[in-house]
Amino acid sequence: MPINRSAVILSFLGLMLTVLSAPAWSSTYLLPPPGDNIVGAIQSISARHEDTLSDIARKYDLGYDQITAANPQVDPWLPGAGSRIILPSEYVLPDAPRQGIVINLAAMRLFYYPPTVAGQAPEVITYPIGIGREGWGTPLGKTRITAKVANPSWTPPESIRKEHAENGDPLPAVVPAGPDNPLGLFALRLAIPGYLLHGTNKPWGVGMRVSHGCIRLYPENIEALFARVPAGTPVLIVDQPWLLGHDGGHDYLQIYGQMTDRPFEQVQGSFTDWLNQHLPAGKAIDSNIARRWLKAATGIPEPL
Repeated sequence: MPINRSAVILSFLGLMLTVLSAPAWSSTYLLPPPGDNIVGAIQSISARHEDTLSDIARKYDLGYDQITAANPQVDPWLPGAGSRIILPSEYVLPDAPRQGIVINLAAMRLFYYPPTVAGQAPEVITYPIGIGREGWGTPLGKTRITAKVANPSWTPPESIRKEHAENGDPLPAVVPAGPDNPLGLFALRLAIPGYLLHGTNKPWGVGMRVSHGCIRLYPENIEALFARVPAGTPVLIVDQPWLLGHDGGHDYLQIYGQMTDRPFEQVQGSFTDWLNQHLPAGKAIDSNIARRWLKAATGIPEPL
């Protein structure tokens, strides 16, 4: 039976964190060597009495659903002083070319591969995102950044204005730039008409399926991305809930929650088919363990 990797790490960190404060944080990682595809590391912190999981998620560049999935036994609004909080900050890179922006909807994360600078190691920058809710799904496929807009105004489509009116929250024909603008202070237009990467005036929604299809980032993250990404940058949007990771000769499986209403048994059948196609030769997973991992969908890479 595979060793519970996160438990081992947390046992070690539990000792370290009695004398160390929270780690310095970064969302920029050196790309792994050829054949490997994992960046970051699982960490943990001790919650303060005033913390919520939403607060912790933003501080450590995690999304809301991401941190709650990794901490299913923790009350998201009242974790409690001293509660150990897992930071699921280890990522199997999407199975896609490492260029431009790659967005994995299942992971609710964006991965940006900056152009390599001579004499410097290649990097990847990753941020949590909010995506389209049910009925307003974010589209998949290849696109590109067509324009960069600072202090954008927002012209909501008639369908969105109608929805808001029905909910007793009418919108003007044009929402001016400013702190109340749902697009935040920066927006990157995509070649897909009507879709943007943008900031938000409701950062708690990052890491959730809450938008009308656009991709939202924490204000500080869209500001950093806006400064680095030129118009014309390619963007690939994928939906990869199951990722096979490789790190120094070891194999891992990272499972995210499903964006589907299919019964679990159907999802399990698709997952089994995927495993049969992707597991390395000589590797196998006990069916009960695989079912448990799939049901939990913690987003934490598990060793094979």
